Amino acid sequence: MRAIAVTRPDQVELVHIAPPAPGPYQALVRTEAACLCNATDGKLISGHFPGINTYPLILGHESAGVIQSVGDKVRAFKPGERAIGGLVFSFREPAYAAGWGGFCEYTLINDHDAMVADGVADEKHGWFECYEIQRPVPADIPLAEAVLMCTWREVYAGFGDFNLRAGEDVLIFGAGPVGLSFAKFGGLLGLKSIGVVDPNPDKRAKALAMGASEAFAPHEVDSASFIAKNGRRYDAVIDAVGSGEIINAALPLIRMAGSICVYGVIGAETISINKSAGPYNFNLYMHQWPTRFRESAAMEPLCKWIRDGKLRAAEFITHEFKLEEINAALNAVRSGKVIKALLTY
Repeated sequence: MRAIAVTRPDQVELVHIAPPAPGPYQALVRTEAACLCNATDGKLISGHFPGINTYPLILGHESAGVIQSVGDKVRAFKPGERAIGGLVFSFREPAYAAGWGGFCEYTLINDHDAMVADGVADEKHGWFECYEIQRPVPADIPLAEAVLMCTWREVYAGFGDFNLRAGEDVLIFGAGPVGLSFAKFGGLLGLKSIGVVDPNPDKRAKALAMGASEAFAPHEVDSASFIAKNGRRYDAVIDAVGSGEIINAALPLIRMAGSICVYGVIGAETISINKSAGPYNFNLYMHQWPTRFRESAAMEPLCKWIRDGKLRAAEFITHEFKLEEINAALNAVRSGKVIKALLTY
């Protein structure tokens, strides 16, 4: 089967490897389409993702495909259904490590609920916590929306992790796929005002089209006059990029007992915080890994928004490439012009 491999940092190739063999609680999925995760995949490719430094590795964690076959203890999946969250953690070729392995032509999904019911949802039996979000997709959900559900579920879950509530004023740093998803969902979930900060004027315009109340260039929020001009401080500032600099830039912008919500992965092992720049009391949330039960529960409300026409993949997917064009896709992402790039198989 075809797969996308990072053979060494900053070197990506299309390789051919043996397909995975499903176990009793697993289903084999033929990948139809996948999306690049601009931040995580970018850090894996460059060699800067925390805790992962073994190469070559097989890339990818956002994909959707059709179930081909199921193990004899699988109850949640049926052949012919579409599913999301397929991964491959181990390969028949021992040289390859897994950068989640979701960009393989064939992946595996695991029946988390069956493993829990049978008392085998533990490390001894090969269970991983990410199995909880490997789910079938309702037949009426289009393919592109199914793929983007991988991003959307985690962002939706972030609202719970960050304790964001209707009626709050929020400022989002970054207008990539995550920042735009926070802006889009914030409007649907009743936030009072949503500001977005991004250096790219096209992305600021995109944020406003998605429902943001305001959009700013970074230099516009980097002064005390910004607070005076806007007449308020924010209930929460969301770092959708992953930067210690953003944390410190956000501190003067939050109200007493407000929150700094870090969603983007920060590659550095340590960060310095100038706490005197913020209010006496503030919350710092570090979202370094998805909260799986919230992510799994997000599917139902997201599917409803899709069915109601309130959430469309076309708002996010700006570029489409064939699998063989992976390096062209990566170059487009590096140019800063891509919101979300779809890979077709």
